[in-house]
Amino acid sequence: MAGPGIYGLTPAAMRQFLEFEKPVAELENKIGELNAMSDPGGINIAEEVEKLADKADKQLRAIYGKLTPWQKTLVARHPDRPKALSYIATLITDFLPLAGDRAYADDAAIIGGLGRFRGQPVMVISTEKGTDTESRIKHNFGSARPEGYRKARRLIALAGRFGLPLLTFVDTAGAFPGVDAEARGQAEAIARSIEACLDAPVPIIATIIGEGGSGGAVALATADRVLMLEHAIYSVISPEGCASILFRDASQAPTAAEALRLTAEDLRQLRIIDQIVPEPVGGAQRNPADAMQAVGAAIQDSLVLLLGLDGATLKARRRQKFLDMGRDVAG
Repeated sequence: MAGPGIYGLTPAAMRQFLEFEKPVAELENKIGELNAMSDPGGINIAEEVEKLADKADKQLRAIYGKLTPWQKTLVARHPDRPKALSYIATLITDFLPLAGDRAYADDAAIIGGLGRFRGQPVMVISTEKGTDTESRIKHNFGSARPEGYRKARRLIALAGRFGLPLLTFVDTAGAFPGVDAEARGQAEAIARSIEACLDAPVPIIATIIGEGGSGGAVALATADRVLMLEHAIYSVISPEGCASILFRDASQAPTAAEALRLTAEDLRQLRIIDQIVPEPVGGAQRNPADAMQAVGAAIQDSLVLLLGLDGATLKARRRQKFLDMGRDVAG
């Protein structure tokens, strides 16, 4: 029987490898084969396994130490990457979901509710992509309709009324672009959600855990502190969308990704985000538990900075933060 993968809990045979991870995949598969052959009466292959594991580790570190923006995009979209509901289950206790926008419907792409973060009562709002075919369809692949953003606005107002810090987890390719969403006022709903964030008299900490796409992400990331996982992306448009507009060719997405400055390193330099949260070697998908604990520690540090500030100060600083974006930053 094959042993566990060397970088996490998932055996190599069950892990989904990206194209640029193929050298590591081959080594890990060899390790799995050797582990499957090992038995008390056979040849001791521990030394060979150790050599392969060391080689795979070095290969993985080398690959992830020089990812291109397009490769980071692929990592941010990895199907095994922990989703918002996993962060909520891990970091939030006593979570009580709240549903509906009180006007039209409930949108499963946006999950929100009350809970406790390390003992502190909080409001949580997140975009949820889903983890398998059934849940992805249920959550519309994390792309919210207007009622989702109106639900978010309602919960933001509720957090302000009861003095609850707001934690958001963002992972969306963007708001749903369908005709029905536009007919129900998609742009207005996103704008009102941004406005609600700017007006909230409580601390807001947003974490980009995968994709931060377009206004659909900004609607929940207009925060006092914006955290971003090391291999997440955050951009006004997807690389494919940008390439289709600029080059009339979606296959030029890797080139567009370079130009968009969508990586955490670029965005920290541009002062769009406040902190990069390191990921385990090989991305959050290889060791979700460690990735989520790192996010929890970063949120805790941010809360410490914000909890002592009054509502008026928080609102003034938050507005100024977004007004200052793009000023005096080298291109």
